[in-house]
Amino acid sequence: ISKNAILEERRKECFRNSRSINCNFDIDDENNLKLSKMAKEFVDKFQSFKKEGKGLLLFGNTGTGKSFISACIANALIDRGYTCLFTSFSLLANSFQDNRYNKQDIIDNINSYDLLIIDDLGTELINSFTNSKLFYCINQRLLNNRSTIISTNLTLPQLMDAYSERIFSRISSSYKVIRMFGDDIRLTNK
Repeated sequence: ISKNAILEERRKECFRNSRSINCNFDIDDENNLKLSKMAKEFVDKFQSFKKEGKGLLLFGNTGTGKSFISACIANALIDRGYTCLFTSFSLLANSFQDNRYNKQDIIDNINSYDLLIIDDLGTELINSFTNSKLFYCINQRLLNNRSTIISTNLTLPQLMDAYSERIFSRISSSYKVIRMFGDDIRLTNK
């Protein structure tokens, strides 16, 4: 099996064949140069981020490039031999509710990835069940020195109100928090 075939399989596993599979720094217009540099620095220093279980919290309005830059990071890390999973918390929460799956197996699977990207946090139904599963997921990744990127349209106060203080505390103390500014690029690129 060639290196390219292995990388292609890792991309398919990471993105589950979504459009994000094609996002990379080569197509980044660097409209937000500071963000682009930060993302490349995250990739370059990933080993130390991973060793400490550190991550990123990207928050801001819809369409500011949070998912795109997260996917660029994942693809760059895959090129360097790391394993990544790009998913939504809705999908993770659904797998915890599905009785066909052992809950510890789900966490073990999530922790098997060097980088977990939870895209669009806050779009799922937020209740005590999803709160407990999000805490468990984030806490287990921190305890196992696994890096995580979370993107959300929620502001920091909204994030704290929607989820428990314990979750917010872990995110704010272990993640680099980055606010994304700008217009919805999906609307301006039409």
